[in-house]
Amino acid sequence: MENVRDAVLTMREKKPDMILCTGGMSVDPDDNTPGGIKAAGADIIAYGAPVLPGAMFLLGYFDDGMPVMGLPGCVMYAGATVFDLVLPKIAADVPVTRADLAALGEGGLCLGCKPCHYPICPFGK
Repeated sequence: MENVRDAVLTMREKKPDMILCTGGMSVDPDDNTPGGIKAAGADIIAYGAPVLPGAMFLLGYFDDGMPVMGLPGCVMYAGATVFDLVLPKIAADVPVTRADLAALGEGGLCLGCKPCHYPICPFGK
């Protein structure tokens, strides 16, 4: 957990628009990313989202408003995930709340259409 915390703190010093952490996002005791993000001082808005793929998503903010996200492995291989639904708001500097994430439960199941036509589909609507 200390390695994740230290990496997040190092990135904060560089003042990025946001911090993205990947890996170690499940509920296994060896998955230290959520604890490391919290140990770095982030206020965790939500750890878990009613969206598939992407249920093990984490969103937090530091006291200066900098967002930090813990991204589950699916963002690397799935066509559309919770990250695709949240990133546009974060990039536009629109705060995302726990209620916003909960609202994604309606339409939060990607149907895995072949070919994928996201965002022209019901996912996240």
